[in-house]
Amino acid sequence: MTPDKDGLVKKACDRLAAPFAAFLAGRAKRPDWIVVDFCHHWLPPIADEHCVPCAMFHIIPAAMNAMFGPRWANARYPRTAPEDFTVPPKWIPFPSTIAFRRREFGWIAGAFKPNASGLPDVERVWRTEEQCRLIINRSCHELEPPQLFDFLTGLFRKPTVPAGILPPTTNLVTDDDDDDDRSEVLQWLDGQPPKSVIYVALGSEVPLRATDLHALALGLELAGVRFLWAIRSPTAGGVLPDGFEQRTRGRGVVWGRWVAQVRVLAHGAVGAFLTHCGWGSTIEGVALGQPLVMLPLVVDQGIIARAMAERGVGVEIARDESDGSFDRDAVAAAVRRVAVGGEREAFASNANRIKDVVGDQEREERYIDELVGYLRRYSRSANKKKLTRTFI
Repeated sequence: MTPDKDGLVKKACDRLAAPFAAFLAGRAKRPDWIVVDFCHHWLPPIADEHCVPCAMFHIIPAAMNAMFGPRWANARYPRTAPEDFTVPPKWIPFPSTIAFRRREFGWIAGAFKPNASGLPDVERVWRTEEQCRLIINRSCHELEPPQLFDFLTGLFRKPTVPAGILPPTTNLVTDDDDDDDRSEVLQWLDGQPPKSVIYVALGSEVPLRATDLHALALGLELAGVRFLWAIRSPTAGGVLPDGFEQRTRGRGVVWGRWVAQVRVLAHGAVGAFLTHCGWGSTIEGVALGQPLVMLPLVVDQGIIARAMAERGVGVEIARDESDGSFDRDAVAAAVRRVAVGGEREAFASNANRIKDVVGDQEREERYIDELVGYLRRYSRSANKKKLTRTFI
């Protein structure tokens, strides 16, 4: 799905309201909770008719909750100019770096404007938050500013709690699959020296401009490192520079098919991750101890990248602040710093320190247990039923 079709997907989701109402009305046994994301703002009122509480689940870090803020805070402290989004919101009472850069303003401004569905994304978020009893983030205290969840609970006037980062499970990083595509990638990695390869993957939703793809390719070439680049349709329309794959053959692979990302990041030959800093990819990277070269593109990615940089896990590729463009030298410089330069050990050490924290399975289980405790306490049926870990 391309970004310009995003509003149409939300419009299609809205047509599920009547079928879902019929589904819930037809159930002999009501669920204890319904966990919903921001898109389905119409769902909590339907659930309320059947006395079923809802919890809102954010797949973004909690810092983004603070950046968006609730409806009442935006009304009290309106943001009308690009500069208003390049500083922390006025409702954050403590020192903070939660803000967008000017080149990122276009996306956040769009979230406040109606799309093809007829509603702005922020309106969907506000309606869902206001009608849910609990707000949950795929995050943890260790990756957020201190006391952020306590602050958000007051800001949104309802419990805002972490679910943990829900890291990749160990069975996803074993090489026991017979799929030829995945095996070929892993076999190539098997032949590379330990920690010598930088894995490059920028997601599948936001395509880079042709000039940026050229800069990224030529920067990898200039850096002189081994690389595995997962990219959709790498030669369609001649997007890669002429001769790039031939010049880098032997030390680099451009892979145009699906990649088992968790297995790649867990491979002993991979020593760094060049990422767009989507929250899912970032979690996979830090959970597997990979230092990061960061090229944020949209949504929460800039805020995530800066949070990771503050923790010493990696660096952002330097960009032009007016239009977000970058050149081969900026790519090469960032890659060398993280993958081969004198700072490499420091980045790797910091990444492993975070891995030890967020990769602690017992800690993750405690987050889930605490979340279940919240659900028990805030369920209308808590005293009548035993709540399990199965939710709609």
